[in-house]
Amino acid sequence: MINLVEDIRPISYVKAHTADIMRQVEEKNNPVVITQNGEARAVLMNVGYYQNIMDAINLLKIVSIGENDIKNGRSFSEEEMDKKVEAILG
Repeated sequence: MINLVEDIRPISYVKAHTADIMRQVEEKNNPVVITQNGEARAVLMNVGYYQNIMDAINLLKIVSIGENDIKNGRSFSEEEMDKKVEAILG
């Protein structure tokens, strides 16, 4: 969860305290919102945190595709799938 005091910083602060910001991102595993002229412009985050977000988005995409296939009748029963797999594997 973003801490409004510690996790939102102006670009000038980030430039002057880059090592501290990098350490904060790594230790707290919180993203830091970087502002410019008082407006949010970018987010700096730990690579692992970013990977978790991307994995979650990709999983949601897969679920959405599956739901759409079911809705449009593009699905198989377990028995039909077993027959298809058996035919492929021989």
